[in-house]
Amino acid sequence: MTSQLVRPTTGAVRRDARQKVTGEARYAADRTPPGCLHACPVPATVARGRVTAVHADAVLKLPGVHAVLTHENAPRLGEADDPTLLLLQDDRVPHRGWYVAVVVADTPEIAREAAEALAVDYAAEDHDVLLRADHPDLYTPEEANGGHPAVRERGDFDAAFAASPVRLDATYSMSALHNHPMEPHASTAHWEDEGLTVYDSSQGASTVRDVLAGLFELPPERVTVVSAFVGGGFGSKGTPRPPCVLAAMASRHTGRPVRLVLPRRELAAVVGHRAPTVQRLRIGASEDGVISALSHEVVTQTSTVKEFVEQAAVPARAMYTSPHSFTGHRVVALDVPSPSWMRAPGEASGMYALESAMDELAGAAGVDPVELRLRNEPDAEPDSGRPFSSRGLVACLREGARRFGWEGRDPRPGVRRDGDLLWGTGVASATYPVLLSPSKASAHAEPDGRYTVRVDATDIGTGARTVLAQIAAEALGVPLDSVRVELGSSALPDAPVAGGSSGTGSWGWAVHKACTALREELAGRSGPLPSEGVTAEADTEEETGRESPYARHAFGAHFAEVRVDTVTGEVRASRLLGVYAAGRILNPRTARSQFIGGMTMGLGMALTEHSTMDPAFGDYTERDLASYHVPACADVPEVQAHWVDEHDPHLNPMGSKGIGEIGIVGTAAAIANAVHHATGVRLRELPLTPDRLLPHLSARGSTAD
Repeated sequence: MTSQLVRPTTGAVRRDARQKVTGEARYAADRTPPGCLHACPVPATVARGRVTAVHADAVLKLPGVHAVLTHENAPRLGEADDPTLLLLQDDRVPHRGWYVAVVVADTPEIAREAAEALAVDYAAEDHDVLLRADHPDLYTPEEANGGHPAVRERGDFDAAFAASPVRLDATYSMSALHNHPMEPHASTAHWEDEGLTVYDSSQGASTVRDVLAGLFELPPERVTVVSAFVGGGFGSKGTPRPPCVLAAMASRHTGRPVRLVLPRRELAAVVGHRAPTVQRLRIGASEDGVISALSHEVVTQTSTVKEFVEQAAVPARAMYTSPHSFTGHRVVALDVPSPSWMRAPGEASGMYALESAMDELAGAAGVDPVELRLRNEPDAEPDSGRPFSSRGLVACLREGARRFGWEGRDPRPGVRRDGDLLWGTGVASATYPVLLSPSKASAHAEPDGRYTVRVDATDIGTGARTVLAQIAAEALGVPLDSVRVELGSSALPDAPVAGGSSGTGSWGWAVHKACTALREELAGRSGPLPSEGVTAEADTEEETGRESPYARHAFGAHFAEVRVDTVTGEVRASRLLGVYAAGRILNPRTARSQFIGGMTMGLGMALTEHSTMDPAFGDYTERDLASYHVPACADVPEVQAHWVDEHDPHLNPMGSKGIGEIGIVGTAAAIANAVHHATGVRLRELPLTPDRLLPHLSARGSTAD
């Protein structure tokens, strides 16, 4: 990379702030074309089997009901790479909650009432929904999510581990987790002149367009998808989901626009989730804590519909010195909903286990947990041998320790008490890869000195509109308020999804390239611009397609302080601190928000969030925000996010790394390590809820005893 680094204006206020707080921002469910009908899907009530009959006649007689779509009368769909979208095509029920019908009516209330009244008969079959580390049907897949090899091996782990004077062998587990964005998944679809327009709550309109074009066998140019405002997704909206397909089917069937909004209680079954994992860590080290052997073995689940393997062992391939290493994944296909992306897939779950193991190793070796990580800093990426483009983990650990007041910490667990409260501190590292995808963009100059940048990026609440305008203004050399950004529609230049912390890097590169070309063209002109203005276009397929000789990652360090109530078993995080090395931070205001949001999500992962599979019914029991507990403001008294200034010329013209996901990666482990430091109890299953802690705390008593 030889391009000059862009230095955007810092701290710009979000451009969509006023639109959101005044209600001007229009989401997918806010679109109501003339004559719009409303659809409500019908989920299967068996965990596995076949639909034998759908008694639609009684429902069709209800006032206001226009249609009932089933596998017998729904439009036929073309081929799809994602079989979770091949809905109402046959009578198979692969898991509870799979959609078996759709009711279309005049109002949402009528559609919902009719859907609940629709009687469906099934031929139920035996089901298997529980993940076990010894499940007889476990297999080794070819790849894990992201195209990573399922298994990697270096050296001779078994021999090196056996010869190590300090050894750790521990297993960590997590239940399933669900994304639960504030805005529910929704789509409004309308067929007109054999063309399809869909307003969709999605992290990538271009991707939804291409998938719908394939399913309905249309040229992509006859499908338009708009995702102008999206109220969060965390991965669950990173691929097309049932609402856009069902709404389009219902609209084609009825000949009228159709809107479909999923009720929150159905999200657990149809929009993806983080799969549960059982992770075994074995680490062998010298007496001073230097690692010689590391094994990370992951057992997880997928569905019978689609293989998705959480790549939880992959981060261990990049983190620490490990001349002898084995990292592998095994998976079993169960009669459960299909897992998918959830914020930092692989890294969040895998680093919880790895960083918990590092804390245990520090205790076994008698080395401070921060110092242990410093002693195991590699010279190059262990798995590939490639040099790092930049690696700021050491700087993050040292700066975090300074800010947190780590020096002088008493390493003894379970000795700090304030009445009934035990308190402790913990640390964990974080990493996330730098991911880039091809993107297109255009930049247009008006004769009056205004500029318009067009790119089908999606702002899912991260501030993409603001940062892309900053990148454009700096590349053009013009004031920020002279630049307008259009995004969120497949009618704009194609762009990848907002996912993998790759959005700003991918879209921004295309925007920078288009604006640079426009600036050069304008510099070569004399006199006023033509009335139609001047446009430059860019495509970064060639640049992003080149294989980098560098290992490119963002890094971070998380510190946590907790209070554990010995009477109730409740854990409260009194302080959270994150320090990150993520290249050039383009907008401190929105970046800090992203880091803190990720850390808060990690707090939920550690202490409150879990999805329990009911083995009898084959269903997740936490189906709303009253039972699936996400953190509230009162749960996070003090959260701070800082970063080190990292100059990395091997990334993109902005010198930036992704920041949307690394905030969650190390938080859960830091909190779990702090709970151990507070109590002396090492629990290896998340979340650390009172019912799991209390049996271990009762023996310690309280000041009231």
